[in-house]
Amino acid sequence: MNINLHLLRIFFTVVEQGNFSRAAEALYISQPAVSKAVSELERQLGLPLMERGMGRGRKGVCLTESGRALFEHARGIFALERAALEDVKARVGMRKGQLTIGASSTIAGYWLQPCLSALLTRFPGIDLKLVTGNTQLICQSLVDCHIDLALVEGSLSDDRIQTRHWCDDELWLIAAPHSPLVNGDCPAPACLSEQTWFLRERGSGTRQVTEAWWRQAGITPGSQIEFGNSEGIVRAVAAGLGVALLSAKVARDLARLGEVVALPIAPLHRPLLLCLLHERPLSPLAQACCDILAEPIHP
Repeated sequence: MNINLHLLRIFFTVVEQGNFSRAAEALYISQPAVSKAVSELERQLGLPLMERGMGRGRKGVCLTESGRALFEHARGIFALERAALEDVKARVGMRKGQLTIGASSTIAGYWLQPCLSALLTRFPGIDLKLVTGNTQLICQSLVDCHIDLALVEGSLSDDRIQTRHWCDDELWLIAAPHSPLVNGDCPAPACLSEQTWFLRERGSGTRQVTEAWWRQAGITPGSQIEFGNSEGIVRAVAAGLGVALLSAKVARDLARLGEVVALPIAPLHRPLLLCLLHERPLSPLAQACCDILAEPIHP
């Protein structure tokens, strides 16, 4: 058995308003239509809900025992409906709701803070979550719908993902201050091939751009060491253990302290990408985040 919610709403309104005529006015329908709806609900349920021809009961409507029970259930149902509508309105107005952003490690650590600050300032009631990982893992999370949008570096070849250019990240080739590569001209490919290179793990956009630069520059490293994060790499370079190609944002603090040096190479940049899932509509919060990301970035 199913309860017709339209008929239930009319019955509920009759009891709330106290009589059929006021219910008709509240619902913008005729009084005969109200009476017919209540009778039809009784017929469908196989139970009398109102006493006819008796004294006036609750607000002028006399309910049977079954009618009283159904009214209490209806009150709960329509209270939940009102709560759901208020929740949806709040989410549309972005007074509440959840937004999950996925970002590669470099972007999460060095680029995203102004955007997160703007989101929380403009929409203080939201539940904001940041998921970090390498480019491959973040893009897979986007495809799996575990995150709402992604920010990564490197090129993508997944047709399910729509990419937009966000900004450009400067890359530095760094070495320790006492390295023989420092204070010379642009290091030759043969010399760089002899160095120990520190790399991010496979799936990282930083590794992807490093390997592409090797191919372009004719560098064939004989020794490579893999790290799971860029901070570990820059500190290994500062210790004189090798060289690395990293985001300038990652290396800048230690460069200011004189612990690493940016070697003279031709200017090198990579695009940072905003990634969305094709054919997946953006929530109001996700759209607001995209709008904030489109605002000028101030260093």
